[in-house]
Amino acid sequence: MSQLVRLRAELREACLARGIKLSYMPFMVKAASMALLHFPILNSSIDTVAETITYKASHNIALAMDTPLGLMVPNIKGVQGLSVFEIAIELNRLQQLGSAGKLSTADLSGGTFSLSNIGSIGGTYAKPVILSPQVAIGALGKMVTVPRYSSSGELKPAQMMYVSWSADHRSEERRVG
Repeated sequence: MSQLVRLRAELREACLARGIKLSYMPFMVKAASMALLHFPILNSSIDTVAETITYKASHNIALAMDTPLGLMVPNIKGVQGLSVFEIAIELNRLQQLGSAGKLSTADLSGGTFSLSNIGSIGGTYAKPVILSPQVAIGALGKMVTVPRYSSSGELKPAQMMYVSWSADHRSEERRVG
């Protein structure tokens, strides 16, 4: 996370000049999408009645959000085709709508993979609950500073984040079986 901290600091002012708050979440959303390219089974849905798995072409990353109306899980659609900046714009839009209690059905439907930021409330680890019919969810813990040795043996502070995740094992069984 140390390199991400530096990168965000470099980009933050340029984003603010465009009216966009750049948090770490757009980077994490993009990283999740890139991982889904390598593990497409995690971007699928399961139908237990029909005993089928449907792989989703679009990465519609859903984000758990605390709103005045309670927990809502809107999603950023087509993340695989978006830049980090475009993700930040969409995330800002969803956060503003969520704070105003005005998320639409379109914003809340169609998620294919979820992320929960438990770090925003100080959490480190979690057992995230899968939002059916999705088959996986990730939980991002609080970023912490830890001591690490550099390649030259010098002790330096480093930023680290734990990521917890849950997956429906039945998706893998059906794929293999």
